[in-house]
Amino acid sequence: MKEIRWHGRGGQGAKTVSQVLAQINLREGKYVQAFPEFGPERSGAPIRAYNRISDEEIRVHSAVYSPDIAVVVDESLLTAEKPIEGLHPNGTLVVNTSCSAEEIRRRTGFKGRVVVVDADRIGREAGTGFANIPMLGAVAAVLGTAWNLVEEEVRRTMGERISNEMLDKNIAALRVAYETAKKEVARGH
Repeated sequence: MKEIRWHGRGGQGAKTVSQVLAQINLREGKYVQAFPEFGPERSGAPIRAYNRISDEEIRVHSAVYSPDIAVVVDESLLTAEKPIEGLHPNGTLVVNTSCSAEEIRRRTGFKGRVVVVDADRIGREAGTGFANIPMLGAVAAVLGTAWNLVEEEVRRTMGERISNEMLDKNIAALRVAYETAKKEVARGH
């Protein structure tokens, strides 16, 4: 079983992309969970969202305390929310940042794999202005999920809510982040 903990702020879409990630894996025949944890309910407040993905039925129904992957959607939460707390030593820390993996290692003290993706920049350049979809692409790449499944599910899920033009921009951002993370993983960061 893979356990993932997302760290973001209310309104950044961490909850949404955790649900999309669950749908992608459900389509692969996996058992999944996706659920958020909110503090004071206001936009901009720190939130956590969780995923569990397994080949077998999932019997655990609690927050994820020892994730295989910790995802930081908002870099300001790197120290405030302690995303490496409980992260498996051989786990993966995925961070939305313009810093290098080495800099994130230095700042957090995490010795495991660090994958950095400048999702804010990718979202801006694609014209979406959001980091959540690029971060979904990065996590999907870390998990080794096939690109076509990721694209299909984002098109299916988001296509109902946004214009075709905005959907294409989101797919472009998703693809850039997916490929960036795939290269980071291949380099062994």
